[in-house]
Amino acid sequence: MSELPSGWAEVVLDDVCEIVRGITFPTAEKRFEPGSGLIACLRTANVQTTVEWDDLWFVPRWYVKNEAQLVLLDDILISTANSYELVGKVSRVTHTRFDSTLGAFISLLRAHKGVDAGFLYYQMSSDSVQRSIREMSSNTTNISNVSGAKLKTLGLHIPPAAEQTRIVAKLEELLSDLDAGVAELKAAQKKLAQYRQSLLKAAVEGALTADWRTVRKAVRPELVEGLPSVHPSTSSGRTDEPETGAQLLARILTERRARWEAKQLARFQQQGKAPPKDWQTKYPEPVQPDTSDLPELPEGWVWASLDMLGEIASGVAKGTKRDDAVEVREVPYLRVANVQRGFLDLSEVKTILATERDIAELTLQAGDILFNEGGDRDKLGRGWVWRNEVESCIHQNHVFRMRLYLPEVLPELISHHGNTFGKTWFQSAGKQTTNLASINMTMLRVFPVPLGPADEQRELLNQLDVQIEQLDRQENAVEHALKQSTAQRQNILRAAIAGQLVPQDPNDEPASVLLERIRAERVEREKMPKIRKIRQKKEAAAMASKLRDVLAEAGDWVPAQEAFRRCGVADGAQTERIEELYAELRKLDKSDLLAVEAITDEQGRKLYDRLKLLEG
Repeated sequence: MSELPSGWAEVVLDDVCEIVRGITFPTAEKRFEPGSGLIACLRTANVQTTVEWDDLWFVPRWYVKNEAQLVLLDDILISTANSYELVGKVSRVTHTRFDSTLGAFISLLRAHKGVDAGFLYYQMSSDSVQRSIREMSSNTTNISNVSGAKLKTLGLHIPPAAEQTRIVAKLEELLSDLDAGVAELKAAQKKLAQYRQSLLKAAVEGALTADWRTVRKAVRPELVEGLPSVHPSTSSGRTDEPETGAQLLARILTERRARWEAKQLARFQQQGKAPPKDWQTKYPEPVQPDTSDLPELPEGWVWASLDMLGEIASGVAKGTKRDDAVEVREVPYLRVANVQRGFLDLSEVKTILATERDIAELTLQAGDILFNEGGDRDKLGRGWVWRNEVESCIHQNHVFRMRLYLPEVLPELISHHGNTFGKTWFQSAGKQTTNLASINMTMLRVFPVPLGPADEQRELLNQLDVQIEQLDRQENAVEHALKQSTAQRQNILRAAIAGQLVPQDPNDEPASVLLERIRAERVEREKMPKIRKIRQKKEAAAMASKLRDVLAEAGDWVPAQEAFRRCGVADGAQTERIEELYAELRKLDKSDLLAVEAITDEQGRKLYDRLKLLEG
């Protein structure tokens, strides 16, 4: 280890701050809006560069066991249970919007007197310290966890208090300019993403080729490059009219029926049976799209359902139990993680044991369109087109594939539509729980798709490819600049915690003196007698009696917070008093003297509990 600057000291995290663990509470107790008796509860999603206050949970205040678990200005939040890449991520509390506490997967670092919270935050966010936290974490399949005991031993460097102040001032000067540049880059990144969505929407709904249609009308169709003079639906002769989307759809539906009939005849032949009378009347007609709330399409376009355009299939189920006599072999398969919005991530393709029948039915073919069943809301319906990137690859049952009936329909356009319009459509149509959402094949079959003439689809994709290539270059440039900014930030932090950012002052009080003072103050605090609880057992009994009286007097259901208020426990009450009342509620419940009912909103989200005394 390099020699420390004059006046600096090597410490562990426990020497310079208090480490406070978060609260625990039942999942059913969380709310999504503030309310009486509730407190904001910060979690890992809120731990960004600064605290993210726009996506909060709210829980009953009585789950806060002591005052130290209330978040204060200049506290540092640290993610103690997260993915390996994010465990140890820190966030500094620069402002608050609500009285708040913290959940079990994050901890709070509160700098001791004489330690600059800003300096502690910057050192905790440096690459070297973040790497040390990851190395001391315990890892499971998806989660890394760092215990409070290990966190206390994290090695740091601490300069004199006066130098800490100078370092923080210099850091804020340098990083404010850098952060302003990063904010501009992220704003540009957001605008490019919005433009991409608008471009794709304009393409799949025909707006992108409006000028092309105007030009086509002004000249003879057969003189337009790539435009057929005779389309396949014409039985004979020439025509000056190109095939419309409706005519293309009619050809697709003819092909759909022909394939079904061929399969039925093959099945009858395999069974050694003659086709029964009227067997063709059993044909399953395709699902019609609901066009009542859909935008108007250009002339020559038509709305169709996915069920009209292609065959939709689910995939192989992981962990399927089979008889030992069934032969299987190992093949690659696509998971939800492989199917992203507008591209495939094939950096890790896993394998699965499958039967020859499954392999024959589920092996992906070039042009297959993939849709995710769901999971997290951002995964719902997202997908892209398979182009034989991996040989003999099948797909999991959480990934649907659609195989088009005719090659004139371009799969990329359907996938772009699914990733833009479909993003909100699937969320509206899909089955949703608190944290998860999913679609099934029935929903997927009715998904409405705009279908344009085949020649216009080709023109659309040509124009789209050009513009997407330009967008990709701009987005890559922004991403590169953001990576450079991140590297520059770490260079500045590295210089700061090595004592190279500001000059040392020999007149500064050494860090060793500060640490001795912190240790002495800690010893004195430990010598102080524990403050006895003011509430005595007889007062707890009186409170229990009062609670029963309140419920008995009501004679019917009472919101829990209202019952608490009538017992003299409202917002701002001491934690001990709230805990006492809650303990008495549990006693009444165990004695079968209390009924508790959850009140929910229209979406099934819990709003509050109400109570009722059951004794006569």
